[in-house]
Amino acid sequence: MDCTAGLLRKPWDLLFVAEPEEVSGLRRTLRSHLELWKLGELTDAAQLCVSELVSNVITHVGPGTPAKLAVSMNGTYLRIEVHDPDTRVLPVLLDASSEAEAGRGVAIIDAVADRWGVQILLERKVTWCEFETGLGSLNGHHEGDSAGKIEAALCMYGRGVDGFPCAATPRIMNVAVAEDVAIGVIADLLHWLRAHGCDTDAALDRAQQCYEARSAESV
Repeated sequence: MDCTAGLLRKPWDLLFVAEPEEVSGLRRTLRSHLELWKLGELTDAAQLCVSELVSNVITHVGPGTPAKLAVSMNGTYLRIEVHDPDTRVLPVLLDASSEAEAGRGVAIIDAVADRWGVQILLERKVTWCEFETGLGSLNGHHEGDSAGKIEAALCMYGRGVDGFPCAATPRIMNVAVAEDVAIGVIADLLHWLRAHGCDTDAALDRAQQCYEARSAESV
């Protein structure tokens, strides 16, 4: 049996009313999700595109329009969509030499995102943009990512734990299960240290100091 460690990036969406004061909340929500997905390096570009997509709805469809922000993974691309009910007004990409103000938001999206487009459905329009993540797979980590290495180790260790979700086909480790496995690993390491005459309290203190130092470096 095989078990694949990874990070489960589930699609999510959020209904909102297209008003200027809604933009900051949408940006914060997006940031939080990208941090959980370990895609923080895309935050600035993704937030900028969300601002422009929402502003486009406010300007060209109208303030107060019911809309939806949807974020997902399309293969290894991060996909951001804004849905609105007006299928008649389409985003227009202006020529770089144009002096018109309208359409500037689309030009920004075109410059920042790797690709973008518009999808017309029966009762709504979907304006989307995508960003290359550099991931090797949908639920993978960046090459050299320490989190990916740890998850792989937990997956191997977890095979000896009752109830661990290893099946005949590869799957992603559930975060709650991974937490239980990680706690088990820590407990076993403490037993090993004590069996070899080490001070477990001192070891925990040193581990905490190491963790805090590494956390400070990543800020």
